Parts: sequence; C-alpha cells; structure tokens
Amino acid sequence: MIRKIVVANRGEIARRVFRTCRELGIATVAVHSDADAGAPFVADADQAIRLPGDAPAETYLRGDLIIEAARAAGADAVHPGYGFLSENSGFARAVEAAGLTWIGPAPEAIEAMGSKIGAKRIMAAAGVPVLAVDLAAVTAADLPLLVKASAGGGGRGMRIVESLDRLAEQVARAEAEATSAFGDGTVFVEPYLPTARHVEVQVLADRHGTVWVLGDRDCSIQRRHQKVVEEAPAPDLPDETRTALHAFARAAAEAVSYRGAGTVEFLVHRDRVFFLEMNTRLQVEHPVTECVTGLDLVALQIAVAEGRPLPGRAPAVSGHAIEVRLYAEDPAADFAPQTGRVRTFEIPGHAGVRVDSAIEAGSEVTVHYDAMLAKIIAYAEDRDAAIRLLDDTLRRGRLHGITTNLDLLRAVLTDDEFVAGRMHTTLLDERLSRWTGGPDPRSLAKAALAAALGQASRAAATAPVLSRIPAAWRNAAGQPRQRSYRRGSERYAVTYSSIGRRLVSDFVEGVDVIDVRGDQVVLSDGPVRETYRVTVAGDAVDVDGPSGSVSLEPVPTFVDPAETVAQGSLLAPMPAAITAVAVEVGAVVSKGDPIVVLEAMKMQHTVTAPTDGTVTALTASVGRQVVAGAVLAVIEEKS
Repeated sequence: MIRKIVVANRGEIARRVFRTCRELGIATVAVHSDADAGAPFVADADQAIRLPGDAPAETYLRGDLIIEAARAAGADAVHPGYGFLSENSGFARAVEAAGLTWIGPAPEAIEAMGSKIGAKRIMAAAGVPVLAVDLAAVTAADLPLLVKASAGGGGRGMRIVESLDRLAEQVARAEAEATSAFGDGTVFVEPYLPTARHVEVQVLADRHGTVWVLGDRDCSIQRRHQKVVEEAPAPDLPDETRTALHAFARAAAEAVSYRGAGTVEFLVHRDRVFFLEMNTRLQVEHPVTECVTGLDLVALQIAVAEGRPLPGRAPAVSGHAIEVRLYAEDPAADFAPQTGRVRTFEIPGHAGVRVDSAIEAGSEVTVHYDAMLAKIIAYAEDRDAAIRLLDDTLRRGRLHGITTNLDLLRAVLTDDEFVAGRMHTTLLDERLSRWTGGPDPRSLAKAALAAALGQASRAAATAPVLSRIPAAWRNAAGQPRQRSYRRGSERYAVTYSSIGRRLVSDFVEGVDVIDVRGDQVVLSDGPVRETYRVTVAGDAVDVDGPSGSVSLEPVPTFVDPAETVAQGSLLAPMPAAITAVAVEVGAVVSKGDPIVVLEAMKMQHTVTAPTDGTVTALTASVGRQVVAGAVLAVIEEKS
C-alpha cells in the first residue's frame, strides 16, 4: 500500500496529482527549483524539498536528487507526471532500485517506446501502420517532410522541410533543439501530411493482462506541432476508422506488455490511419477522457502501481469534453513566450467546468519552464453545448499581468471550421491572422474609455486635498481632460470632461457614460447597458467587461530620452537566454540572415536581420540572459 508520494514534476500536473492523493489519503511531497519556491504546487504538498538551481538540467531532470528527496521525506512511491523524467527508463529503473514504487509503466516498455524510431519498428511488427522515410535516402519525391526528435515530444525538435537544399539545415536545427530539450539529438524524418488529423487513444492496463481502451481524443488544433485544443471523443470519425484506431491502440499496448496509463497517437489522413508514437505516461489532455468516462486516471495509475486489477470492464464514453491550453505567449508575435507576474487569475466556476492551473494571482512566470499556465475544460451532453460553455467561461475569466493566448482560444472555439468539426493539424496556421485579430475595435475603444473614467474617478477619490473637486474638473471651460493608452501597436487618446459631478465623454460615438463609482464604470451603447470593472495596477489598467478582459498601458505625457533606442536596433522579443551569436561587429548581412539565437521556455527563437546592412554594434553574447526589449545588435541599413 502506497502511503506517501513524491511528484517528480511541477506546475499544474503536480497539483493535479496532489489533489487525487488527498482524496485517497496519501501524503504528498513536492520537489522544487529555486525559481519555483513560491509556486502554488509547492504550497499544495504536505512537504517540500528544494532542488538547488533554476534550470531543468539542475533540478527536475536530476533523478538522483529526486530519489534522495524521496528517501529524506520517507516516501514510498514516485509519480513522474509528464515531461521531464516521465519517459526516462533509466530514472524508472533507479526509482525501483531504490526500493520505491514507480507509478508508471515498466522501464522496458518506456525504453521500447522511448525511441520513436524503435517504436515504429515494433508497431510495424505488430501490424500497426506507420509512416517512414529513410533519412539517408531522401529524394524530392518524399517532400514535404517532417524532421522529428526521436526522444521527445511537445513540438520540440520538429522542423518542416519543403526543399532538399534546406534538409541539412533543418536537421541540424532539430538536433540542436532536441539536445537542449531532451539531452538526445537523434532525429528522423517522416512524410508531412498537413491536412491530416491528430487523433489519439487512451489506454490503461494492469499487471494482470487487462487492457482498457478508454476512447479517443482529437488534438488537431496545434501551434508549432504542440497541442492547443483537445476534445473527447474525436468528432466526426467514421465508425470503421474509430474501430481501427482502438484496435491498433490495443495492439500497441499488448506489443510491449504495457501497464498503467498511456496514449497511442495517430495521424488520420482521409480513410487511412498511421501510428505516430506512444506516450508512456499520463497526457496533458487526460482530463477530457476523465470527463467522458467518469474515471480518475491518476487514482487508477496508483491502483495499478499497487498491483490491483482494473475493476470490471472499461466504462462507456458519454457526453463531450473540450480542453484548451492557456499559454504565456503572444500568438500575434509568432507565439513569443511571455514572462512576468500574474496580477489576476479568476476563472468562474460552473457545473461542467474544470480548471487545472499552475498559477494563481501573484504567481511569477519565468523563462525556465514550459509556457503552459493552465488548462480549462468544459464537459456537456454534446459538443455544441461544450463549445458554448467553454467559450463563455473564457469570456467571463479575468486574467491580467501577462500576455496569453486567451483571445486566440476564444477565436478557435467560435470559428466555423472548428464548430463544424473540420479540423486538421495546419488549421491554426491557415487561420492564424483571423484568430489573432483580437477583440473588435469598438470593444477595445469602450474598454479604453472605461479605463480613463475609472482612473479619473480613482484619482479624485484618493487625493485628500482634491477629494471634493469633481473628477476631470477644469477651471478653464471647454478644456477636456485626456488620458492615453496603448495595447500592442494600438493607441487610444481618451477625452472626457466633468459636468457638475458627472463624467461625460464623446470618445466612442454612440456611447454615453451612465455611472462611474468606485471600480465600476457603466456605459450605454445605444440601448445596451454595459458594466466594466476597472483596476489600476502599477503601470497598467485592467478592464473586465462584457467582451472579456483587456489590459492597457498608460502612455506618459513625456518620454524619458533614456528609453529611446538607436535606429536599426534588434530587440529581444522575449526574456530569454542567448545560445548563439552568428555575427561580429562589421559583418555585412542580408535580410533574413540569422543574427542571434534565443532560448526561452524550452523553445528556440532565431532573431534575423530585418534588412540588408552592416552590424555596427553587438551587445549579445552566448550565455547572457536578456529581458524583453533588450538591444541585441544594431544593423545600419545598406544605402
């Protein structure tokens, strides 16, 4: 019987495991890096042990330190979560050799499926169809190709190749990213099927020969080959395709004598099915399967690890569940990772809504780990109802302090192709400009108006000497007050005045000010009355209204000359570590040439020359940590 579990992970999956442990009466131990010392998952555990350092290689990838932590805490089992060491057969063996229970599949199964190259051979022998191209014998007829890391997942170490003259370069980049993310630079290639669907099957097996197939999930909405939206069951699959997927998944599990929870991933291209990989762990998207089956997969993982048989038959799938992944990234800026302090994080509670989060108000998002902040899941009797519930939940959510993909997620959920169930793995790329358009301009203008009115009211209320003077009062008649804001590239110069003790504004045509009191601003847009909540937070003004949440940056009246940068400056698009510098001062470069390679949240980003010219200054150096907006180099444009 397991009595105390160390979770060899962090963030929302650590919190998720701790939640089930509490329900089962099992004590919990968190391990944490220095950067995570104040993270919510650490507070959720009964005990916590520090892993000195910040980088994953120093902390969450140090299996020896995690085993030492388990011994120090008197734990008798280790749950690996997902990512980090969850699919490391050497770590699994070390856990078992230390006399601890490994809550996962046998090390032999992890090893067999851990190499995607080896896994394809095993699946082919088991009669499961696979995609395969010999990297040493690629021809133009094989194009387009997808380069993939053999040891990893999550979109890291992946590159699309559309011409043979780019193959060597893309293989080298994939190898570098795979080495950084997984410690193994082995890559392979397979045919790239951009209009295929990504469908996976959840399996669960015990030590007594029982294998459950727990339905399927569609994970086709992806960015950079990493999932963004997942749902169960996969919509609009022909019965014969679904039956084949389930049969192939069972064959995959039986081929490696699998035990515990695992996922078999496939590409579905028209009426054909191809094996992609088997993830020998719990998946990020496991909540949608839990919703439609009524199971607790973590509890079942623990039961299997204790040697108990699966109870009876696998439950039938009922209803529909959809999950969205909330990332700290800017979709409009090529999904650049974002860091900072979360000021507000409130997702309204509903029946049928589940939130698995790594953060809460006050959490600090750093450059060291994955960009996923939370998963929001909606469950309803059918797909349309689940979509509507999830979109409304996101609309009502309050999230401020850091740029996220929240608007993109809402755009996906309301897109005609998604609603119709016509998804494929490149749909996000095709619709990106539409999905990153953000709120409509009128909604943003009303939010800016609410921000100005709320700030004016707050300033009048908090200034002791002026508290009896109406907000925006002027001793010169006809001189309105102005407050300016920016949101990305958009600028809003909001004018308003005080008549008597009422604030008025004609900034948005057809919109009148009804009331301004405390943090509440009430506007009328024609016959429609709308209430906004305005929060002034340091250098930002947060506005929550009927269309969702908006954060605006006040624009100062005077600009500090020290904040200006030289023309031709290349700025860091995100906080990151510099991993490569491709030029020297005096180098002549062409538009598109790589200048600096950055790494943040386990992804690499290449900063390229915006124009033909000469490098006249270079502040970037390998190993240096930079903040967003830091000058990396200056390129003088060729005249």
